[in-house]
Amino acid sequence: MRSVTKFAALCTFLLMPVLITAQPGTDEQLAQQYFQNREFDKALDYYEKLYNKVSPQQYYTPYFNCMIETKDFKKAEKIVKKQIKQNPDNLIFNVDLGTVYERSEQSDKAKTTWEQAIKSVKADEQVFALANAFVAIRQYDYAVGTYLKGRKISLNGYPYNFELAGVYREKGDKAAMIGEYLNALEINDSYIQSVQNSLQTSFASDADQQQNELLKNELLKRIQKSPDKTILSEFLIWIQIQQRDWDGAFIQGKALDKRKKEEGARVMGLAQLFAQNENYDLAAKAYQYVISKGKDNPYYMSARMELLNVSFAKVVTKGNYTSADLTEMESNFNITISDLGKSAGTEPILKNLAHLQAFYLHKSEDAIALLEETIALPQLTPQAQADCKLELADILLMTGDIWEASLRYSQVEKSFKHDEIGQEAKFRNAKISYYTGDFKWAQAQLDVLKGATAKLIANDAMDLSMRISDALAVDTNEAPLLMFARADLLAFQNKDEQAVVTFDSINKLFPNHALADDILYKKAQIALKHADYTKAAAYYDTITKNYGEDILADDALFNLADITENQFKMPEKAKDLYQHLLEKYPASLFVVEARKRFRKLRGDMIN
Repeated sequence: MRSVTKFAALCTFLLMPVLITAQPGTDEQLAQQYFQNREFDKALDYYEKLYNKVSPQQYYTPYFNCMIETKDFKKAEKIVKKQIKQNPDNLIFNVDLGTVYERSEQSDKAKTTWEQAIKSVKADEQVFALANAFVAIRQYDYAVGTYLKGRKISLNGYPYNFELAGVYREKGDKAAMIGEYLNALEINDSYIQSVQNSLQTSFASDADQQQNELLKNELLKRIQKSPDKTILSEFLIWIQIQQRDWDGAFIQGKALDKRKKEEGARVMGLAQLFAQNENYDLAAKAYQYVISKGKDNPYYMSARMELLNVSFAKVVTKGNYTSADLTEMESNFNITISDLGKSAGTEPILKNLAHLQAFYLHKSEDAIALLEETIALPQLTPQAQADCKLELADILLMTGDIWEASLRYSQVEKSFKHDEIGQEAKFRNAKISYYTGDFKWAQAQLDVLKGATAKLIANDAMDLSMRISDALAVDTNEAPLLMFARADLLAFQNKDEQAVVTFDSINKLFPNHALADDILYKKAQIALKHADYTKAAAYYDTITKNYGEDILADDALFNLADITENQFKMPEKAKDLYQHLLEKYPASLFVVEARKRFRKLRGDMIN
């Protein structure tokens, strides 16, 4: 019995250190829980015990906060002064002492304490720590004062521009924030990326229009004052691009090009950006500016070709052209090709000329001959050759030489099996099966393409596959789908009147068929080809009203909103349409773009 008692006593002795060390952990958990629940009086008891018995450094901050929250200012003052005495170089405790005075309605003493803390700053490390402490209690003016003191005493001349800009941002002083960012830029050109990153949110979906105007105006003032500081002009161009102020960017780009003698390099980049955003007229002006520099300019040849390409893009995307426009464009292509020659370097304009001849000027034989000549050019890259083969196949398909077209698509698919262009060739081959009524084979190929790495191809494959499935789901009669596919091919061949007649025949022969919304959508696309926006909008509107639950409804609604905004210039109505899309079709692929446009039209963004 005695041995058992000894064993128990020994176990108790061995466990004592564990129990003693476990107590602080328990107290800390309770303290944290009370603190989080804002039961500061209960948390205070535990933190006081932890502060005195475990670690003053570890538990000082929560202990101090509990004293402030419970208004035990005398004890808080005593504890803070003790910390100041023990850590004279740690100026954060002076901020806490000022907080005690501020909270106890001794504002003058708080002001004196904080000002003295700033005067005591002697090193960069103290600057950062003290300023951050002021920011934490939202005393932004004192944080500014700290950084300004740091600017005076910094041994390496560090200006604290970004830190000051951050405080001004928190304070809401936009003009001062902008001033500091631009000061940084004027001190060192290499800061431009950092300044752009800091201001990028100004041009996000919740853009601050007032701030952007302040920024732009201040930049213009500084550019006028210091025209030799070209970094300011570069930054202004960046801002204009963010705001989609293309004309302004072009003006500044030309001025900077002349000042820095860039030979048109910057303007070429801007022209490409304008074209990507479908501002073809301004892109053409930019390329003409480079061309005007003469044949010896290193970008002369590229500018000549790109000028043709943007003119071509304007025709094929905007649709508002005349026969005279097409003839003039063909002439410009031929003149440029005559000047620059037929080579691997001019392949893009050779291919575009072929497209123009085949699909718009009805010169298919000329187009085919030109493409075959281009494909045979020496030093032509495999990718460029494949692009030309796809174009050639499209033209062959347009002329009705379906099997030769399929052969060309297959060649590209085989050579680029795992690349995007190979997937595109496979999709176009699947469409041939669809055009010719081999729907099962077409669907088998489309199902494979649903997993294509190129998102656009995958989406197109899914749309066509679903059209086939929906059309054949009700009954096994393939006649309506055969007629639709034939009309689809006629539209591809630019035989638009015949296509529309065929689409209308489906409605007459097979009323209320599953293809009814598809027919309306295709007719809208044909109307857009001819810039008949009123007719296109009417078709889209019918889809949204009569087929609101079908797969094309969100596509039609987005396109209707786009026409309303950009063609009819009715921003309020367009805004309502975008909002309707966001509310009714939250899973639509158009949600991101629709939300962006809605916010812009609402007035809370400018880009």
